[in-house]
Amino acid sequence: MYSLNVRDHFMIAHSFQGETFGPAQKLHGATYVVDATFRRTELDADGLVVDIGLASDQLKAALKDLNYTNLDENPAFKGKNTTTEFLAKAIYERLREAIHAGMMGEGALGLATVSVKLHESHVAWGGYEGPV
Repeated sequence: MYSLNVRDHFMIAHSFQGETFGPAQKLHGATYVVDATFRRTELDADGLVVDIGLASDQLKAALKDLNYTNLDENPAFKGKNTTTEFLAKAIYERLREAIHAGMMGEGALGLATVSVKLHESHVAWGGYEGPV
């Protein structure tokens, strides 16, 4: 399986609901480093997994309305704990939509999977991987 990874980052504020989260129930901030990995079994006609420039642009677009926001105020996340894992899937879904809308070029339709990892720090991260 071939793969290509692009990276970006975003900063948010949020809080969690439930005793499980202890002090994180209070409003706090996080800065995530995001890795989006695109995979396919065979390279496209140009010898690519996906156009790296378009993949970078679409990752940045997927993060744009999250960056510098309080996720507790985002109607799309109302009543949800915006955990690292939850956010990874939300970003995956945005990237998947961009692929199907042709925003990463026609060759991207041959992708098998997209994986999104959100690094909370140098020792902890979460992610989500799914089919295209």
